[in-house]
Amino acid sequence: MIRVLLADDQSLVRAGFRALLDAQPDIEVTGEAADGEEALRKVRELRPDVVLMDIRMPRLDGLAATRRVTRETELVDVKVVMLTTFELDEYVFEAIRSGASGFLVKDTEPDELVRAVRAVVAGDALLSPGVTRRLIAEFAARSKEPAAADVLARLTEREREVMALVGIGLSNEEIARRLVVSPLTAKTHVSRTMIKLGARDRAQLVVLAYESGLVRPGWLG
Repeated sequence: MIRVLLADDQSLVRAGFRALLDAQPDIEVTGEAADGEEALRKVRELRPDVVLMDIRMPRLDGLAATRRVTRETELVDVKVVMLTTFELDEYVFEAIRSGASGFLVKDTEPDELVRAVRAVVAGDALLSPGVTRRLIAEFAARSKEPAAADVLARLTEREREVMALVGIGLSNEEIARRLVVSPLTAKTHVSRTMIKLGARDRAQLVVLAYESGLVRPGWLG
């Protein structure tokens, strides 16, 4: 079972998500939180697989709560998905930099929400849809100039190529087609690249691709 914690200050939102997720045979909502402090406490107590975390909450906002979760070594297996009201929420890129595995807008279609929960548990970031690619590019364009690319020296030429494709939002299947390899081979390259760079998940790999200068805003294909 995939264990999910819901963190949102709106009880109706939590109730809707709970009804949808609990109806799935492989997903169980194990707890709810109405603010960031409560969310952090329940993450430590319940150790869910996925936290659906609203960005704007009282006491402690979702960004701060996410940073705390992702910095605690005993919570390394907990994946955080940020919930936003608007697709171009100004905090989304910062959320991914803070360690979130991706984000969803609150009016996401029910089937998409269920797929998203399963995807992050499988190790995929929510960075494939075209709207997300545009969003990441926009916020990367506003960020500081790329740092020195020393980090890339740890990678093989093929791993740098794969990292660049992850950076423009391609899935493993799309990478496989682009490089004419099997999806399993593509997944292996992505996994090795994450391990070498110490990336928590695919979302952080995207951030590193931009920050190292390997990918620049506008290189979306």
